[in-house]
Amino acid sequence: MFQPWLATLLIWIPALVTAGDPAETPWISLKPENHNGKHIVFVTGDEEYRSEEGMPQLAKILSKHHGFHCTVLFSIDPENGCIDPGVLDNIPGLKALDDADLLVLFTRFRNLPDDQMKHIADFVESGKPVIGLRTSTHAFDIPKDRKYHRWSFRNDQWKDGFGRQIMGETWIAHHGGHGWQSTSGIIPADMKQHPILRGINDGEIWDPSDVYTVRLPLPDGCIPVVMGRVLSGMNPEDGPCEPEERDGKTFDKNNPMMPLAWVRELKSSSGKTQRVFSTTMGASQAFTREGSRRLLVQACYWCLGMEEKIDGKGDVSIVGKFKPTSFGFNSHTKNVRPKDLLD
Repeated sequence: MFQPWLATLLIWIPALVTAGDPAETPWISLKPENHNGKHIVFVTGDEEYRSEEGMPQLAKILSKHHGFHCTVLFSIDPENGCIDPGVLDNIPGLKALDDADLLVLFTRFRNLPDDQMKHIADFVESGKPVIGLRTSTHAFDIPKDRKYHRWSFRNDQWKDGFGRQIMGETWIAHHGGHGWQSTSGIIPADMKQHPILRGINDGEIWDPSDVYTVRLPLPDGCIPVVMGRVLSGMNPEDGPCEPEERDGKTFDKNNPMMPLAWVRELKSSSGKTQRVFSTTMGASQAFTREGSRRLLVQACYWCLGMEEKIDGKGDVSIVGKFKPTSFGFNSHTKNVRPKDLLD
């Protein structure tokens, strides 16, 4: 006689098989043939700047050309398994951080459940290195009644949350014209020999998104390595924007320039010295530019204490298909599963 419990088992077994198939996992894992022993985890989830496009490309570059094991996580719609940055409370696979060497974070106002958020908090508090891009200045927005509320961009427990305390700044404002003034990276004279900037010249770092406002000076220990020149338009070749008249006074957005990227070394709660690289750039189209890609790749090396390997000539060429879409809300490509990004 057929037993009801057997029907349940027959339904359950295929689910296990599917869950164990790497092609069907809601993240991507890139394991190079010549693994250098380091594991980088990218955590994406922003509604505007297409982190779900830019970060997989950087992961491919770091894996194929440099030998890093890279895992890329996404905001996933649990109903269909597709990437949806509008889903604020679900980033599967964060357990990968438990054995990671570097976290690259690019999220915006995430409200993750405690069991997911724990992996991020444990990693950061361990003193391991962290890279934060663009909206990671306001990476989390967790309600007051939740365990990890203090990580939120506004809270009364840990001033300005993860953004200010770890990255060095929280969300303040747009400094350049959002959507009509792009950004060019200018390297301060005393930073031209910094390992992260090797092989990069003024203007080679570019981002179609605008310069963010940050409060000057940045917190103690934050050292600007790239300044953000506000351009007059949306092309890398555009010159700096012209000064404006405001209330009868001349206002120049490039005097002073806002820091676009900075480094800091923090004493973590674990007692370790933690390397942090922060940048307010990050729109996916920025990584069509070699200088923007090189900046992030070399920042990974520096954060991992591997700066002796940076010669400014490492391969940062595009891997596979990469045709990033313009930034904007409600404009992500629909019905894309993580496995679709492996092409």
